[in-house]
Amino acid sequence: MTRAESIGELMTRLGQAAVATQPLLARATPAQKESALRHAAAALRRSAVAIGAANDLDMEAARQKGLSGAMLDRLRLDADRIEGMARGVEDIAALADPIGTVSAEWQRPNGLVIQRVRVPLGVIGIIYESRPNVTADAGALCLKSGNPVILRGGSESQHSSRAIHACLVEGLQAAGLPAECIQLVPVTDREAVGYMLSGMTEYLDVLVPRGGKSLVKRVQDEARVPVIGHLEGNCHVYVDRDADLGMAIAIVHNAKLRRTGICGSAETLLIDRAAVATHLGPIVRDLLDAGCEVRGDETVQRADPRVRPASEDDWYTEYLDSIIAARIVDGVDAAIAHIAKYGSAHTESIVTADDATAQRFLEGVDSAIVLHNASTQFADGGEFGMGAEIGISTDRFHARGPVGVEQLTSYKYVVRGKGQVRS
Repeated sequence: MTRAESIGELMTRLGQAAVATQPLLARATPAQKESALRHAAAALRRSAVAIGAANDLDMEAARQKGLSGAMLDRLRLDADRIEGMARGVEDIAALADPIGTVSAEWQRPNGLVIQRVRVPLGVIGIIYESRPNVTADAGALCLKSGNPVILRGGSESQHSSRAIHACLVEGLQAAGLPAECIQLVPVTDREAVGYMLSGMTEYLDVLVPRGGKSLVKRVQDEARVPVIGHLEGNCHVYVDRDADLGMAIAIVHNAKLRRTGICGSAETLLIDRAAVATHLGPIVRDLLDAGCEVRGDETVQRADPRVRPASEDDWYTEYLDSIIAARIVDGVDAAIAHIAKYGSAHTESIVTADDATAQRFLEGVDSAIVLHNASTQFADGGEFGMGAEIGISTDRFHARGPVGVEQLTSYKYVVRGKGQVRS
């Protein structure tokens, strides 16, 4: 951006460049896209020191601003996380290319042969906060699925995102693809977000928000193009009367405390009333001893004097912190009812040895992801074998759950005839 260039002019230039690359990227071969991603992964590894130094600048600024522990955790990049980004890009490179695949084919009585063929969605805009790894994940996923992308990272991760983006551009250029296939908004001015939401309908086909509730709500409220995303991740773990105690303790502990600042972190613990005598005390004590604040109903409070009273608001709350709300429910149907009332349709888990009870839960809970005997922290595209994801969608149209390569495609119908005309 030059001094004479306004935000509007900058965003228009980015949009025009993205649209110009769209037909080129749609025609890019699978080998070409894979090559770009593998070169990008190699660049991430070579640039690990520079990326770490850039991240140090962001972390210091974030501490000075007083960002929460959860936000700092999202922002932090260490050697393991940089290596994880590189592996994620390689995983995406190794995925089957979805573009041009035929998902269905049939022939009509009149001889017409009809195919449903996967195509890119178009130009994608992604607005995100804190997590600089989204730059790599989103850029790689959009490239693999044939979609030009405009990335707008948060000001708190600006140095990290620029260093990562430079590696993606290096990969594109090594494969003979335009650098404009993956663009990063080069300014932190919030006016740029406003343009993406309402001033770029000529260029953007879909928006994906990744961040806190206020950001996602603003995107959903103001966007003039379709949005893929979720507003909150109020995730639940239900411990059934037939749950193995050791398994229940391990799953609840991991679901809540492995990383508290991610959207798959459990926020509410539901325990079957029939399991109070055997399961409640050990599970609650494990959480409390690990430094997690537990807010519970009267029965949960009696399990340990350290438990604080839960309010009605607690059942709706996504803490993204070492806090969990805990409640006793009368069996699996009551757990399903609680989740239906208070949940955000993100991710829920049941811990039980009874397959019939598990099936009732898996069928009865209407969330994007439901699990049996597994931590809610598996709500992640990488863990699903998608290489990575650009978010978890709780929408019911187009994409639901982890948004990976396949979810970033649409389809068209290709019809082949031999001179047929309609009577």
